[in-house]
Amino acid sequence: MNHDLNQPLNIDHQICFALYSANKRFNRFYAEVLAQFKLTYPQYIVLSTLWDADTDNLSMHELGETMMLDSGTLTPLLKRLEQHGWIERQKDPSDERHVLVKLTDKSNQSKPLIVSKVKSSLARLDLPKQDYQQRVNEINDITQRLDNIIPQI
Repeated sequence: MNHDLNQPLNIDHQICFALYSANKRFNRFYAEVLAQFKLTYPQYIVLSTLWDADTDNLSMHELGETMMLDSGTLTPLLKRLEQHGWIERQKDPSDERHVLVKLTDKSNQSKPLIVSKVKSSLARLDLPKQDYQQRVNEINDITQRLDNIIPQI
């Protein structure tokens, strides 16, 4: 869509504001869903990333790349997860400069209940599966287009 550069953009018609607004609401939504587990949304995303990994652990670098977080943001997040027994961090035996992040029994045992609660809460959006996936695909398309025109974050 091309915009008339001489006309101001109405905030309600900007993709960035729609995504920003939706993100704020999702953060509130997830805060409610995850409260019983004493997890924040960013902590849930860390756990989800680790649950999705095809390995027993990820390096902190791999985790940061996947989540698009720098170590200054990721480190305190991981410290809190470790303090509450969700993950373990350890030096990589093959290279002590690297830190490996591993799920604990608590996180693996809690996964089915957490996933179930998130899924049942998402069902309240009342989006058929194909519509939900279409929106995910559209947002991912916007992300890819942004990646193509700006330097990697």
